[in-house]
Amino acid sequence: MSTTTLRRVRRLVPVLLVAVWLVLGGVLGPFAGRLGEVATNDQAAFLPRSAESTEVITAQRAFRQDETLPAIVVWTSTSTRDAAMADRREAAGQALASLSDAPGVAGRISPALLSEDGMALEGVVPLRPDLGEDLAPALERIRAATERVPGTTVQLAGPAATQADLSDAFAGIDGLLLAVALVAVLVILLLVYRSVLLPLVIIVGAVLALGLACAVVYALADHDMVRVDGQVQGILSILVIGAATDYALLLTARYREELASRADRFTAMRAALRQSWGTVVASAATVALGLLALFLSDLTNNRALGPVGAIGIAAAVVSTLTFLPAVLVLLGRTAYWPARPRPSDGPGAGGRVWHRVAKLVDRAPRKVWAVSLAGLLVCAAFAPTLSSRGVPLDETFVDDAPSVAAQQTLARHFPGGAGNPVVVIADADRVTRVVETSRGTEGVASAAAVSASGAPGGQALVVDGRARVDVTLRAAADSDAARDTVARLRGALHDVPGANALVGGYTAQQYDTLRTAERDRTLIVPVVLAIIFLILTLLLRSLLTPVLLVATVALNFLATLGVSGLVFRHVFGFTGTDPSVPLYGFVFLVALGVDYNIFLMSRVREESLRHGVREGVLRGLVSTGGVITSAGVVLAATFAALAVIPLAFLAQIAFIVAFGVLLDTLVVRSLLVPALVRDLGAHAWWPGRLCRDRPGVTRVDAR
Repeated sequence: MSTTTLRRVRRLVPVLLVAVWLVLGGVLGPFAGRLGEVATNDQAAFLPRSAESTEVITAQRAFRQDETLPAIVVWTSTSTRDAAMADRREAAGQALASLSDAPGVAGRISPALLSEDGMALEGVVPLRPDLGEDLAPALERIRAATERVPGTTVQLAGPAATQADLSDAFAGIDGLLLAVALVAVLVILLLVYRSVLLPLVIIVGAVLALGLACAVVYALADHDMVRVDGQVQGILSILVIGAATDYALLLTARYREELASRADRFTAMRAALRQSWGTVVASAATVALGLLALFLSDLTNNRALGPVGAIGIAAAVVSTLTFLPAVLVLLGRTAYWPARPRPSDGPGAGGRVWHRVAKLVDRAPRKVWAVSLAGLLVCAAFAPTLSSRGVPLDETFVDDAPSVAAQQTLARHFPGGAGNPVVVIADADRVTRVVETSRGTEGVASAAAVSASGAPGGQALVVDGRARVDVTLRAAADSDAARDTVARLRGALHDVPGANALVGGYTAQQYDTLRTAERDRTLIVPVVLAIIFLILTLLLRSLLTPVLLVATVALNFLATLGVSGLVFRHVFGFTGTDPSVPLYGFVFLVALGVDYNIFLMSRVREESLRHGVREGVLRGLVSTGGVITSAGVVLAATFAALAVIPLAFLAQIAFIVAFGVLLDTLVVRSLLVPALVRDLGAHAWWPGRLCRDRPGVTRVDAR
């Protein structure tokens, strides 16, 4: 093949790659907005698989009482305590009865109950849990029917109203979340790189990666192979945009270095890819395998995030290593316009700030790492102040939500667990003892066997020798006190001989979710750390350096939790976090934090093999300082975009990851790690090749 033909082929390959990606973008791009079609926000679908409360859901079906989604109607009056609400009880009951044949209603509607203070009425309308988009119309029908009671104000509370507010929180959020993230990334890239085309190329690559990831996830979810909810959907968008941008920044920075010293752009890209692909793949593998470790969770929503997130990371890598190089080769130096790669941008180049940081690390490494370590340890000391025992309903939403106001009204007039009972399934011949034991348990307001009509009281309905008992708690169903009561109730009922009692219902589900989340953290955290250590060992060909890196990112995570605990309570007013928040924060922050250390230390090793360990640390820090800091700021900004979704869970994840990434980028990667490696010298690479070399060898200087 002639030289001319080779040149034509070489130019044709990037053109074909760009064309293929643009076609894929046109075909797959719309799937980014279609994930909502296969997503579910039904929280009952995300319970622990092996928990006692999950067994109760299965047992309920034997009574022809499938799991329902209760909508609690509460009527209040502004009049003084008199017979007014009692007189309206009949009208309220008729309004409830008129809904018995309404679409979506599943099961017996309760009568209207008068509160002890005579100021409120309540009724429970059980709805099918699988209504999806039909839930909002069903609630509107309930509201329309119950507003006919004169002289009252109607509010809707309970799990059905909460789920509707959750759906509203996620409604139309795809476009807003993506727009906020992309604008943030674009502004940062324009400010940092002062280039017009490069930020746009990186953004296009990230969007194409997101389209590919969403298409794959859509296909898998449509065949029930993965599960997607609003939270997973939002995190996927942020994760892909952030990761694709980070990997792109690493490659574009390396390409710029090569263009500064090579005239041929194709040769420069080959060199950039050869020096970058291993780091990119290792970084992506760290995040993807960390996410896949969530398969070990017993919580279905945690397990759902694992494969979905890993697919997103894989799509980001494919885009970075195919679409981006093709476009950069076609654009050449024009990609950096109006700036132009100069010889001063070559290997070892860096801004004045990073030269000063490198001199500080070189001059006093022990002082630098000691001060950095002390600061992180002080922050980490506050980590125990972050409570992860769940959030009360009134903190679930960042903004005011109708279901929260309704629940607060309900709690003022009725026992906290009214309308949301604990469900007990037990052997029928011991049901009397079960009811008596339940009533005698601290924190229980009432208990009664469910009759053949489906209502508590009367002759117990018996199916296959089992009966159901509904237990109303005194405390609000989502409170710590209610969960403590469930624990006591289980202990008492499990001790009833021959009852074989199972305790479930909403509060029990929360209790089991909390216990399962604690178990998941105990299991998954060591697994993720082991995965990271293994990848670092293979990449850096050392044992001591991976230990240092894993220890520093773990310390960074604890320091972030400490700061988060203080900020959440004293700034944002959160009393706690969802049980899954620390685990999600750990997986994202530790896996992504290691990314930056991989970027740094792979370059340090490369430079150390050429110039010696001391010079390698300094050159590696200077040459990667700007790009890694930019990547950290971009990733922090993209995760911060999650705060546009008005849910405490995602707002907390946004803060933990954004703050943690900045702390890792500006302190751990910039000061602590380089200073430790500089202080240890060649010993940091034990037992690798750099450690075995001796001072006196020109290529390696131990100190």
